[in-house]
Amino acid sequence: MAYDGIVTHAAVQSLQDFVGGRVSKIYQPTATDLIFHLRSRSARGKLLISINAAFARLHLTNLIEGNPQEPPMFCMLLRKHLEGSVIEAINQVDFERIVHIDLRTRNEFGDLTQKQLIIELMGRHSNVILIDKESGRIIDSMKHLTPAVNRYRTVLPGETYVAPPDQGKLNPLRMTVDELISHIEWNTGKIDRQIVGAVSGFSPLIGQEIVHRAGLPNQEGIARAFSEVQSAIQNNDYQPNIVYGKNGKDECHVIELTCLQGKNEPFSSVHEMLDHFYVVKAETDAVKQKAGDLSHFVALELKKNKVKLNKLAKTLQDAENADSYRLYGELLTANMHLFKRGDLTVNAVNYYDEHQSKVKIALNPNRTPSENAQAYFKKYSKAKTAKRVVAEQVEQTKLEITYFDGLMQQVESASIKDIAEIREELEEGGYLRKKKAVRGKKKKSIPEIDQYYASDGTVILAGKNNKQNDYLTTKVGGRDEIWMHTKNIPGSHVVIRSQNPSETVLTEAATLAAFFSKSRLGSGVPVDFTKIRYVKKPSGAKPGFVIYTDQKTLFVTPDESLVLRMKKKPGAAVKRS
Repeated sequence: MAYDGIVTHAAVQSLQDFVGGRVSKIYQPTATDLIFHLRSRSARGKLLISINAAFARLHLTNLIEGNPQEPPMFCMLLRKHLEGSVIEAINQVDFERIVHIDLRTRNEFGDLTQKQLIIELMGRHSNVILIDKESGRIIDSMKHLTPAVNRYRTVLPGETYVAPPDQGKLNPLRMTVDELISHIEWNTGKIDRQIVGAVSGFSPLIGQEIVHRAGLPNQEGIARAFSEVQSAIQNNDYQPNIVYGKNGKDECHVIELTCLQGKNEPFSSVHEMLDHFYVVKAETDAVKQKAGDLSHFVALELKKNKVKLNKLAKTLQDAENADSYRLYGELLTANMHLFKRGDLTVNAVNYYDEHQSKVKIALNPNRTPSENAQAYFKKYSKAKTAKRVVAEQVEQTKLEITYFDGLMQQVESASIKDIAEIREELEEGGYLRKKKAVRGKKKKSIPEIDQYYASDGTVILAGKNNKQNDYLTTKVGGRDEIWMHTKNIPGSHVVIRSQNPSETVLTEAATLAAFFSKSRLGSGVPVDFTKIRYVKKPSGAKPGFVIYTDQKTLFVTPDESLVLRMKKKPGAAVKRS
C-alpha cells in the first residue's frame, strides 16, 4: 500500500479548491483519525487525516464518523483554535509525506492570528501538530515526543517546532533525468531501490514500476520510464487505480501500475480511490486493536470445547461397555465358588451363551468375590448413566463449537460498533463478566443493520453479529422477503428487501453473504436462500441460530470490489473537489 509522496502530491493538488474556504467542524472518531469539515465557494467535503501506523493518509472521505460521546482533548483544542478559521494555503513540503495547512483565525480577544497545522504521514512516526505560525511554537500535537524518545527534535506544547531531518533526495518536480542517472551505480544492481533512495517521495512500488517500464535496466530504458512518471507528476496527469491481487494483496496509486497483475479498477479522483481502498482495510486494523482480547477469548473457548468433545467421545466409547460390566457382575455372582481374595482372574461359564463358553474376567486381588461382583455392577450403573448424560453433553458441546466458530467469523469481519454488540452478547450469555454500567450512559437497545444496494437500487441488509442477525431476521425482514445464508458455513444473515428479486440481485446478495462468511477467501461458496416465512428460531436456541426450509442454493465467489460498490447507492451524487 504505497501512500507515498506522489499520492500526497495528487491529494494536495486536488485540495486547492478549499483554499479561501473555512473549517466548519472538527471531529476525532478514533485515537488516530481526525475529520475536518471543509467548505468553500467551489467545494465541500470531509478531510480525513489519519496517523494510523499502518494506514497513515490524508484524503477526502464519505465516511460516516462514529464519534465518542466525549471528544478527546486534542480534538477540543483543535475546535477551540481552528473551527471557523480561513484556509490560506495547503502545501506539500519538498515532495515528502508532509503537508502544511496555513489558517487564519481570531483568538479569544478577537485579534487575527496565524496557525499552521502540520501533518506528517510517516508510518509509525506519523503525527499532527498545531503550531503558532508567527512564533513557530507548538500549541499541541496528537503524539508527544520527549527528548528521551527523540533527541533530534522534541514535540511538546511550548517547544519550537523542528521539521524532520532532510533526506537529501532529488525533488521530482525540479530534477532532470541526467541527475537521476548520475545517482545510479549500474554495476551494483537493485536499480529500483537506488531510484527510491535518490528521488524524494518515491515508494518501492514506483521504483519497481519504472524498472518494469524500462524493460532492460539500462540508462536509456530507465531514463525513458522515469520521464513518463515525472511528466505525469509535473502535469498532474494522474490515473487513480486499484489493482486487486491474490489473497487480499491489493495496491493503489495515482500512477498506472503496469508492473502488477490483477483486476484493475480506475477512479475519477485520488480521493475516491483512497476512500475506496482504505474503507475496509483501515477499519479491519482498528477492529483488530479493539477486539484483540475478544478474539483471543473466542479462540480459547473454541479450542477448549474441541478438546472437551474429544474427551466426551472417549467417555462415550467406554460407556458402550455397560452391558459387559453387567454380564461380568452376574457371572461373578453365580460363580463365587470358583475364586477367592487374591486371585487376578477367573474363567466363569457364560450361561447366556448357548454354547456355555467360558469368559475370562479380571479381578481386584484386594477384594472379596462379593466385592468384585459389586464393583462390576457399580461400573454398569455408572456407564449406563454416563451413556445418557455424555450423549447430551456431546450435543451441547457441538452447539458450543458451532456458536464460537460463528463468533470467530463475526469478530474477523466486524466493525468497531459490531465488536461492542458481540461483547455484550457474551456478557448476557454468562461467558464474560459484565462491566459496571456508567451512569447516564445507556446502551442502544436496537442493533444497527448495515445497508447495501444492488445494481438496480434494491436494498440489501446484512447482519454482522448474532444480535444483528436475530433482529434482522425476526424483526426487520418481511415474511415474503428473501433471506440468505451460506450453507453450513458460519456467516451473516442477509435480507433482500424484495419479494421477487431478479437473478442479478440474487447473485449480488449471495456474493455479499459469501463475503461476510468464514469462506470469504473461497470460491464457489454455496449460499442458501428462501423466504423469511420459512426461517424459524427454535425456542431456547443460541443467538443467531435458526432453522429453515424450502431453500434453493446459489454458488458464488466473494468479491470485495463488488461489496464496496454495493455500499454506495446507485446514482447517488458524490461531491469531490
